[in-house]
Amino acid sequence: RKVGCIGSWHPAKVQWQVPRSGQMGYFHRTEINKKIYRVGKALKDEPNNAMTENDLTEKSITPMGGFSHYGEVNEDWIMLKGSIMGCKRRLITLRKS
Repeated sequence: RKVGCIGSWHPAKVQWQVPRSGQMGYFHRTEINKKIYRVGKALKDEPNNAMTENDLTEKSITPMGGFSHYGEVNEDWIMLKGSIMGCKRRLITLRKS
């Protein structure tokens, strides 16, 4: 299915107000009640940043070959439960609610 009309004959261009498919914008989205599982340090500060009290295997948070469509995690990181809005590598802002 598609839109039947996307504008008038003249002016012979599609106005910006006409609804079309594509990115919905770079807007603020608010979610609440996100559970924080873990906060980790950068790879240069702590090379074995994925070790826990129960799992003493020396390893970093990045899996072998890196994360799919992301790469390696070199900076400080935070592990949250669930999904986060936005594309990969997009800046998110966390605050206490």
